[in-house]
Amino acid sequence: MPIDVDKALNAPPHTRQLAWTTRDVLLYHLSLGSGTALQYGYERDLEVLPTFALVAGQGISAGDSPAEGLTLPGVDVELARLLHAGQVVTLHRDRLPTSGTAERATRITDVQDKGKAAVIVLTHEVADADGPLWTSTMSIWARGEGGFGGDPGSAANPKPEGDPTHVLDVATTPDQALLYRLNGDLNPLHADPEFAAAAGFDAPILHGLASYGLVAKAIVDHFLDGHPARLRELGARFAGPVIPGETLRISLWQQEDGFSLRAACGDRAVLTDAWARTTSGGA
Repeated sequence: MPIDVDKALNAPPHTRQLAWTTRDVLLYHLSLGSGTALQYGYERDLEVLPTFALVAGQGISAGDSPAEGLTLPGVDVELARLLHAGQVVTLHRDRLPTSGTAERATRITDVQDKGKAAVIVLTHEVADADGPLWTSTMSIWARGEGGFGGDPGSAANPKPEGDPTHVLDVATTPDQALLYRLNGDLNPLHADPEFAAAAGFDAPILHGLASYGLVAKAIVDHFLDGHPARLRELGARFAGPVIPGETLRISLWQQEDGFSLRAACGDRAVLTDAWARTTSGGA
């Protein structure tokens, strides 16, 4: 059915309880290839990558996520029409807890008319008993849902000028999508060759949020002395897929408070219009 923009934007927040354990954090880090780094793989001095926020309590695979279609007031769009188009996560604490419970409040904060599609912006505010933990903003491309005369939204961020100040190559593994899906997103696109072929891909693809997490980990490892707490925000538009086993090349342009960045596999863009906001302090 068509999107009822007024109803979607004026609906009260949808709330959901989240809970996660140290085991969930360890699994998330392993799914990104934590290797032997003890801050990622051993509970004694465990630190949490900020992008774990997006799977805490199986966040993105809950009933209001693209993994199962999108059903919220004013919006009822089936899975086949949806594409996860962009993501931002902003941390409000120096560190994410290695285990805990929290409440997530979800609202549609924008509906953009792109003509042949709509972009639905979901904002998740997450807090525990001590106050705000993180905010995540998910942009969802809903094919065939545009043309309702709405605002098209702002233009993409301009590509950084000049050569990147840093280039990192991050290898993915052939089993990476099978590992990452254990965080909660069981979409067969990431595991089943026949399903992937029907969707137009030569092979199952890596989750967009796995590529996003790999970028976060690379920034922490190479520029923040291995301290995840110094990465405070990461945003990106998802531009193309990664086939597990490919190498992700991350180009970064140093900024005063972090980086502008892009990621690609060969000539294929993967993450664009991306940025990371960091702090200079220690852990």
